[in-house]
Amino acid sequence: MTVSSFIQAILFLGVLGACVKPLGLYMARVYAGHGHALTRALGWVERGVYRICRIVPQVEMTWRQYAGAVMMLSLVSVFAVYGLQRLQAVLPLNPEQLGAVSPDSSFNTAISFVTNTNWQGYGGESTMSALTQMLALTVQNFVSAAVGMAVLIALIRGFTRNTVGTIGNFWVDLVRGTLYILMPLSAVLAIALVSQGVVQTFSSYRDVTLREPAVDASGKSIVAQKIAVGPAASQIAIKQLGTNGGGFFNVNSAHPLENPTPLSNFLQMAAILLIPAALCYTFGEMVADRRQGWTVLAAMTAIFIPLLFFVMAAEQQGNPALSPYGVDQVASATQAGGNMEGKETRFGIANSALWAVTTTAASNGSVNAMHDSFTPLGGLVPMWLMQLGEVVFGGVGSGLYGMLVFAIIAVFLSGLMVGRTPEYLGKKITAFEVKMAVLAVLFPCTMVLLGTAIGVVSASGRSTIFNPGAHGFSEVLYAFSSAANNNGSAFAGLGANTPFYNGLLGLAMLVGRFWVMAPVLAIAGSLASKKVIPVGAGTLPTHTPLFVVLLVSVVLIIGALSFFPALALGPIVEHLMLPTAAMSH
Repeated sequence: MTVSSFIQAILFLGVLGACVKPLGLYMARVYAGHGHALTRALGWVERGVYRICRIVPQVEMTWRQYAGAVMMLSLVSVFAVYGLQRLQAVLPLNPEQLGAVSPDSSFNTAISFVTNTNWQGYGGESTMSALTQMLALTVQNFVSAAVGMAVLIALIRGFTRNTVGTIGNFWVDLVRGTLYILMPLSAVLAIALVSQGVVQTFSSYRDVTLREPAVDASGKSIVAQKIAVGPAASQIAIKQLGTNGGGFFNVNSAHPLENPTPLSNFLQMAAILLIPAALCYTFGEMVADRRQGWTVLAAMTAIFIPLLFFVMAAEQQGNPALSPYGVDQVASATQAGGNMEGKETRFGIANSALWAVTTTAASNGSVNAMHDSFTPLGGLVPMWLMQLGEVVFGGVGSGLYGMLVFAIIAVFLSGLMVGRTPEYLGKKITAFEVKMAVLAVLFPCTMVLLGTAIGVVSASGRSTIFNPGAHGFSEVLYAFSSAANNNGSAFAGLGANTPFYNGLLGLAMLVGRFWVMAPVLAIAGSLASKKVIPVGAGTLPTHTPLFVVLLVSVVLIIGALSFFPALALGPIVEHLMLPTAAMSH
């Protein structure tokens, strides 16, 4: 690993860490209903939304009512996004006259964006009109992110409330998260991205003359090219801040009009982790013990940093399979060597590896390099980060409530070791909470392994695996790891835009989102109904370095036990085969 890579990583983490406390404190005040910086400017909008939608902020919900509201909104959203895609040919703001999206692709995309996954089996600029990109996809980028944050806040209330049957009002949490957090941050980031050259326009695609003519596969000279444009900056801002990840263009954040400069690259990477990291401080503030928030953030960071440096090192070692072809992968005095296949030269290995780890740790899924072209071990880490349950920062809201589920399991295990009823944040953890926590962990794992098995044994699944052997298996495993954990990135190389994969991956996304949310809300309701117990001599401290070690161990052990056999069949065996492949050439 080079000094330059190390400095870039430390700078990134330093800027992120500096934003955690101010943003986390601000979000705590927003969700608590206290006055904050935007109350006067936007308070009238919040009150207007309540009047129009007939929402009574003072009326709270039980966990079943809260879950029902989440499901109802999500169901309506699925039908809306599906319908807009199917009707886009007759709707306005379609300057390229793009036709209706196919039924199976529309279904997959609707599920994908409503579940905050943003898996894309299509090319954005060749499939979606400007209206569909804005009204269907960008709107869901806001809504799905706000839903995840709302569920987290409901869980936090479960810890803080004393013998009550309610956990807040979903519609109020949704409005406040969207209006006061996501929209202002997105506006600022969108303006910054436009300043860097990210396109934002309703114009038709542009025909430009090439400075140097190109030649196509048939030998015909090409002197002009059509450049796709559209309202990209506004969608890119919320796709990063909301850990959505869907690209406006097909090649996502590797596209020069979506991510043109090193500064835009840095801003987008920082935006991916900004809210998930700051929510840890929000958690500590709302439970009246900031040490708890710092502890969870420390556990996330303790997993993130070693894996980041591992990927950087793996990619900078280069790919032995390319050595027989004379590819220069040796570092010089001015340039770091390594595996540059599938990476943009304007970003290089360090920023490509940093983005890959960030996007898969954060349930974001956007890419600025081709993960399929990473070395086997370099590609293993992003895949495993998703398989851990997207709890290392994770999606906005969903990452932290996933980590809190692991914290419940951790205190339960510690209670077993000392023979005491486990407690967490003043609440007794009983069989019900443990069962719900286990379900939240097992459902995504089951969908990853079951979906991968179906993909590799069925004729429909194998027919679009274009790379044979271990790497083809890795592509299928990565796809279902991404879908079931609501990430959305892909190894590519897998023909996933087929009725088979669109349907099966869509099912995995639904399970990975709502079969985790429902147990989490059940835990919230159960905890809220319990009385707060004072800390006693036998209470396990959950704000110490020892608990950080325990929490990290639980996350890693569950991830290792669940997925090591599958990883051994994919990236691990592919890595072991590399020297043989290199020598055979």
